[in-house]
Amino acid sequence: MAAMTETRPTAPAPRSIASGSGSNVVAEPTATNRSGTVDVIIAAWNRADTIERAIRSVAGEDDVKAVIVVDDASSDATFAVASALCASLPKLRVIRQPRNGGPSAARNAALDLARADWITILDGDDYMQPGRLGRLLAASKDADIVADDLLQIHEDAPAGTTARPLLEVQSASAVSLGDFVRGNISSRSRHRREMGFLKPLIRRAFLRQHGLSYDEAVRLGEDYLLYAGALAHGARFRLVPAAGYVAVMRPGSLSGQHSRQDLEALLRGDLRLAALPQLSAADRRAIGLHCRHIDGKIRWLVMIEAVKARDWPRFAATFRTAPATSFELIGKLLEQVQLRSGRKLRHLLGLRDAT
Repeated sequence: MAAMTETRPTAPAPRSIASGSGSNVVAEPTATNRSGTVDVIIAAWNRADTIERAIRSVAGEDDVKAVIVVDDASSDATFAVASALCASLPKLRVIRQPRNGGPSAARNAALDLARADWITILDGDDYMQPGRLGRLLAASKDADIVADDLLQIHEDAPAGTTARPLLEVQSASAVSLGDFVRGNISSRSRHRREMGFLKPLIRRAFLRQHGLSYDEAVRLGEDYLLYAGALAHGARFRLVPAAGYVAVMRPGSLSGQHSRQDLEALLRGDLRLAALPQLSAADRRAIGLHCRHIDGKIRWLVMIEAVKARDWPRFAATFRTAPATSFELIGKLLEQVQLRSGRKLRHLLGLRDAT
């Protein structure tokens, strides 16, 4: 592994109290004596404007053993902002990657340093509400993975705006591999609600026992592949209502940017998952549906590339090589034609698009 730069506290200091904002705490924190049970991993790239909020939202929690920030070779002041907090936050460790390797590589670097019983991921532009980790630990029972519904809020939302739950989970339930994989097949008819967006607690011993880590060839869907891989190895996955993870939605977020290469890497990860010998026939069928879903996205991007290049033979080939998704591609193409035609008509009439 390439050398990394690390910043740690130079001397003990009083613990800072978490300052995560928002008004969507679902329940009061449950009392627990599990002090220092969770390592929080924050992989950040160009998050100088939000990294302090993320760190402070967890650094004061009693259940946190360490907050491990990995700056993925940012071109902004992310590393400097995070490092400056080390003097006052004794649980904080800040590491800088020598070159950008993507979220999987950054998270694996943090996993190598983790020592707590549980690990959890916090994105550098999100934050946790006070007591969330304690509530998840109290709900963990015998689970290897315990996830709560996400609370979503737009970055530019007015003060006092209530965050919306992603999945609208009403009660605790067990999640099977098939349930999870099917829960990552999005639809054009509704907003994205994939279960791979969840940020659960994961037993570190389970990851170590089965040699599981993030696939560093993948920059999109890395969480999905890790959780699905754990389920394939027998992990007990428990899903509970929202406990206080706030996902801040912003334009141009990495999770919303899908290059063809990213999707192809995710598809290869799915195929490796499907090849595991211990899977049931039902599990393989679910993964097959997810593969078809990802392949459809790839074919769509190939089609767009062909249209832009006026490469009509390649355009036609997208239908011949993927007959199972041809109707979906045609429907999406017609939808885009109608949308663009409507915009052109509104422009000719001097009207503005609704926002």
